[in-house]
Amino acid sequence: MITLQCASGHSMMCICVTHLTLSCPTPSSPNRLVKMAIIKSGKVVIVLAGRHAGKKAVVIKTMEDGNSDDKRFSHCLVAGIARGPRKVTRGMSKKKVEKRSRTMKPFVKYVNVRHVFPTRYQVDMDLKKAVDEADLVGDKKVEVKKTLKKIFEDRYLNQKEVTSEKKAAGSSYFFQRLRF
Repeated sequence: MITLQCASGHSMMCICVTHLTLSCPTPSSPNRLVKMAIIKSGKVVIVLAGRHAGKKAVVIKTMEDGNSDDKRFSHCLVAGIARGPRKVTRGMSKKKVEKRSRTMKPFVKYVNVRHVFPTRYQVDMDLKKAVDEADLVGDKKVEVKKTLKKIFEDRYLNQKEVTSEKKAAGSSYFFQRLRF
């Protein structure tokens, strides 16, 4: 067994059999935590695993390192649409459009960063005020979902009133059904 040092100062242990294998524990090594440069608040993501796999969600808050005993991994709090609005055509009345948009069903959950797929879209919905981390246990979660449903319905019905063009594209993408 040989102990060497690499250029960055890390010590390495190597076993000499027929080939010399050098490995250096670098910050990009798989043992380290995943850096979340892309996944930020307001980013539209697609959930890849679990009950809501294939559904779109918006990142509310990210935790880069595990903050408790039960979640020792990088994770984020997301709010998304479990059941989207029904199809609307141009010939429908305003009342019927509102009724068909009320079928939306939101969800809120903590998701491992490796189980979300970030998209290029951003949404400027103010979800931090609606979702408080302390309210995600017990009966308060039902109230959080009701406020989220109201926020999602308002944004869905008033998509034209978004200020920037980039945020408008993100909003329209968020409410579209994912085709796969």
